[in-house]
Amino acid sequence: LLLGVTGLMQLVYKLIPLPVVRGIQLSQGLSFAMTAVKYIRNVQDFSKSKSGGDRHWLGLDGLVLAIVCACFVIVVNGAGEEGGERDGDDINLDGRERPKRRGPRQIVASLPSAFMVFLLGVILAFIRRPGVVRGFKFGPSSIEVVKISKHAWKEGFIKGTIPQLPLSVLNSVIAVCKLSSDLFPGKDFSASSVSVSVAMMNIVGCRFGAMPCCHGAGGLAGQYKFGGRSGGCVALLGAAKMLLGLVLGSSLVMVLKQFPVGVLGVLLLFAGIELALASRDMNTKEEAFVMLICAAVSLVGSSAALGFVCGIIVHVLLYLRNWQKEQPCPVL
Repeated sequence: LLLGVTGLMQLVYKLIPLPVVRGIQLSQGLSFAMTAVKYIRNVQDFSKSKSGGDRHWLGLDGLVLAIVCACFVIVVNGAGEEGGERDGDDINLDGRERPKRRGPRQIVASLPSAFMVFLLGVILAFIRRPGVVRGFKFGPSSIEVVKISKHAWKEGFIKGTIPQLPLSVLNSVIAVCKLSSDLFPGKDFSASSVSVSVAMMNIVGCRFGAMPCCHGAGGLAGQYKFGGRSGGCVALLGAAKMLLGLVLGSSLVMVLKQFPVGVLGVLLLFAGIELALASRDMNTKEEAFVMLICAAVSLVGSSAALGFVCGIIVHVLLYLRNWQKEQPCPVL
């Protein structure tokens, strides 16, 4: 909130080199993708945050199901081609656009792949445990204001805010604005407004026991990948979630526990790949060098802050090296 209100976040947004931002995006995207592969290959124990044995090939949460879902997404979405791209056959000799004919390829490409995969997962969740319906309790869960002590504020600030701040600034604000500029060219995005939005979500949400929230670049990449490319899509998604919360409350969690983890891994895999693809615009070897060092350190060190620092250092060293080469040699 402080960084956004004072305008310091916008200054940071302008000062951070693009290769460093791309390195953070690449590392986060690959991290999501690797986690997704674990979800697909191994049985997960989310209560202990551990992976178990190998997932069975067959079954309602088997490898075959996950592979079929992945193939379906690839057939529908491809590699993420832009919808605005035109083939040469769509233009007449006089320069006018021919009337579009919806062939099999266009019909397939218009399918909401992510929603269909998610809907399949919900259906399988009910099949895996039909008795879950009897546990439904209609109406919202009880809401109460959480009393936060001074000790809790202190612990949260030292152990939560400070360690999380670099990742939140880079991935939840800077990377989101950079990715938004890539996905929606010509539109202006304010790092300060995004920063304030993230802050207000958490300042209000924590009073009601909500989990920390952000405008993650991974979520933006995933929504764009699967067709959510307007404000109306986000509004509909939010309205649907609020409606489910008001109608079913916390009893909805029982359904989510039965959701096939392999199918969840497929959706996470493509969201991570889409985020990593944002780094494909590095045009020089030096830019790619800085980006890859930042990404490698972030992945191996499991710290976006450490990768950011290393990326900045390498960027400065390369700048000084090039600046020294451009200086005229003194004549003796």
